[in-house]
This record gives sequence, C-alpha cells and structure tokens, in this order.
Amino acid sequence: MSTYLLVHGAWHSGECWERVVPLLTAAGHRVYAPSLTGFGDKARLLGPEVGLDTHVDDVVRLIKDEDLTEVVLVGHSYAGLVVSSVANRVPERIGHLVHLDAMDPEDGETAADVQPATQGMIDRALASESGWRVPPLPELPPPYGLFGVTEAADLAWLRSMLSDMPVRCLQQPVRLDNPALHGVPRTHVHCVGAVPPGIVRRPVPADRRVWELPTGHDCMITMPAELTALLLQLA
Repeated sequence: MSTYLLVHGAWHSGECWERVVPLLTAAGHRVYAPSLTGFGDKARLLGPEVGLDTHVDDVVRLIKDEDLTEVVLVGHSYAGLVVSSVANRVPERIGHLVHLDAMDPEDGETAADVQPATQGMIDRALASESGWRVPPLPELPPPYGLFGVTEAADLAWLRSMLSDMPVRCLQQPVRLDNPALHGVPRTHVHCVGAVPPGIVRRPVPADRRVWELPTGHDCMITMPAELTALLLQLA
C-alpha cells in the first residue's frame, strides 16, 4: 500500500480530486486530498494573511500528524510551489514528488518568477478594493474553457468549488535550500491539450521523467482514469 497526498492548485479545493481518490483507493492505496487554508471546507479561514507559507504548513502538518512516510506527493498547478517547499521541509517523508501540470520553482522564486503571467494578477489584486483578493481566471472560448474544462456538467461542478485566493500566495518565495531535496525522485505530468496564450512551461531537467496527457489543465476532472493510471505506476 502506498500513500498518495494530492494537493490542489489555486482557486480550487480538495473536492477537485473526487474522481481520482476512489480509483486510487480501489487499487489498495491510502489517499489524502485536503483543502488548503482558505478553500473548500476551510474557506472561512480565507484572509490577506494566508500565503504560500500557510499552505506549506498545512501539508507538512498533515504529514506529521498522520505520521506519513514514503508519500507520493502530487501538486497541481500553483501547488507545484507548495509541494516543492514541503519536500524541502520533510524530504525524509517523501517517496516521490509529482508536478501535475505544475509550477516548478528554483530556490527563492515566487509564482510570478515561474509563470510571468501571474504578475498581472498580483498587480490587479493590489490595486483592487480589497487589496488582496485574486479572483479565478475567466472562462475562455473553446477549446480552452475554464482550466481546460469544456463540458457543461463538468464546468458547473468546477465553478461550484472555485473561490478567490490571497495575493500573498503568489508573492511569497519558495525555500529549496535542503540538500536532501535533491534525493527525492520527481516526475512531471504535462497536460498537452489546448494551452491558453501567455502560459509558459519550463524545460524539465534531463534526470526527471515526463508523462503527457492529451487534455486541458484540470486533468483530474477531464481524464481521471488516465491520470490515476499514471500515478499508480509510482506506487
């Protein structure tokens, strides 16, 4: 039995994994898919003080409280920053790190460093009435849709779980200064369906495995079985 810890991206909640969790569980594995502070069942905690460090603390606390080891730690999108920092904090507990169409930072970088298009969101949030709220990205015409989701029923479900995120999540830098981090195996899953203009993907180091899924960004919604099949190869 392996332990999978699935970390959602910006604006989402742990609910986005609902089509993947039962498939991994049916294969005999233990699965955690928490909502980060400010999202889902923790939406009441949303505030300007919530940032990347808050979300890193969320995941590290769960790992330690549940005494998890050899974790297959999966980070989607923005959570590439989160899981990288988590692995830096507790590398001895991570069996494999998976970047699921995710940001892949270097030490000291912020979301805007990894994905320059993020800077516009930061600027608009700081200039807004709240001074800190970053609303979800808008739905685009097909084939882009909303985070790559285009089916009507799926769009309704996705919209029900999306909420604003604090700008601090995009401003705080990652800390990747633990030499032991380099010993954690990494795999990247790239969603290679329609990619909206302005989104860039960094080259992956040659020593890491790369898999591709022919779908949009929210592959846990659009291709859950295919994603699960890839993740099961890491068990």
